[in-house]
Amino acid sequence: MLEQKGCAWCVRWHQEIGEAYPNTDQGKLAPLRRVDIHDWPEDLDHIARERVTPTFVLISNNQEVARLRGYPGDHFFWPMLDDMLSQLPND
Repeated sequence: MLEQKGCAWCVRWHQEIGEAYPNTDQGKLAPLRRVDIHDWPEDLDHIARERVTPTFVLISNNQEVARLRGYPGDHFFWPMLDDMLSQLPND
């Protein structure tokens, strides 16, 4: 999850989804890593940077698989996340 201080949509995601996320099947399949877009980690240098927050980037085998820009609300987030997860390679 790419985020930044002052992002109201990031706060909303954490309030509506964040606490439950690690306990879901989706959260177990794709554990959440929080990344501040202004403090980009070296191990993600191969991933395109983002200015829109929150942005959810799904990575498998060190490659970007899918990206969701913004938080569409709790009713739309889960199906969109499931669509992203369906793009994971079957290794």
